[in-house]
Amino acid sequence: MLKKPKSNEYAPYYEKYVSSVPEGDLLQILDEQIKETMNLVKDLKEDQAQFRYAPGKWTVKEVIGHITDTERIMSYRLLCIGRGDLAKLPGYDDNEYVKNGQFNRFSIRELVEQLSYVRQNTIALLKSLDDESLLRRGNANGTEVTVRAIAYIIAGHELHHRTLIKDRYMAAESFGGTY
Repeated sequence: MLKKPKSNEYAPYYEKYVSSVPEGDLLQILDEQIKETMNLVKDLKEDQAQFRYAPGKWTVKEVIGHITDTERIMSYRLLCIGRGDLAKLPGYDDNEYVKNGQFNRFSIRELVEQLSYVRQNTIALLKSLDDESLLRRGNANGTEVTVRAIAYIIAGHELHHRTLIKDRYMAAESFGGTY
């Protein structure tokens, strides 16, 4: 079972993500939480999926696309570091990825399906790593991080954005309908 990383295994910025992940079997948590996120958004009407809670904020579709792209990047980092690659891995500009991802042209179901596939691959990759690999350290975005910390960051990042979808999007008066 993956254990929560210590605070010296990731940059302070990621503390909000790591600390939000509940105790328990991380692989099971990753599997269950993707189902919760999918159930939350998969049946949204098009106007709801295109909703922005404030000017300049992402749509719900863009948030789902962002979660997916971030998990892709984090899984790549997890793979590289887990396999002993010593290269410094680059950061990325999430706003540029969202802008160029053009997520609003997809249905919410298509986006949720992509997220599901990415999560399945993340879980399969984590299952392939032994304890020694999970503790390996590498450099991503200019900071040192362990493989297990990346796994927890992935879980916490999704949870963070699911909470935002509920609290800022679906709770907005102008969102429309019930969820």
